[in-house]
Amino acid sequence: MCQYGDIRIVNMADKKLIFNGVTGKQEEIDFTAEEQTIRDAKVKAWNDASGDRKLAQIKQMRLEKLIETDFYALQDVTMSNEMKTWRLNLRNIPQDYTTEAEYDLLLARDENGNLTHSVWSKP
Repeated sequence: MCQYGDIRIVNMADKKLIFNGVTGKQEEIDFTAEEQTIRDAKVKAWNDASGDRKLAQIKQMRLEKLIETDFYALQDVTMSNEMKTWRLNLRNIPQDYTTEAEYDLLLARDENGNLTHSVWSKP
């Protein structure tokens, strides 16, 4: 949304909703060709960055899982081989999962909101 004095412009799919604070009326008008080109470019850029946003989310979740188990890496705690393998698999996520379809599988949740991909299951 943009605001110019008493006029607010709310972007919609192919129109602008203009609210004039002086008259109190709203009006839908079409984007100009230039505005539509700019909007299309922004939508494309947003859609093209979908994989980057998903990977950032996955990396944050991975970091949280690793932090939860960092105490196993202390000198006086013996880490099981299963835990070592699991932590290694978490660290390898960016190189082992590289497509948006794979990111979707990593982010999949069941009806209770739990992550369903096996990579997240702690041993």
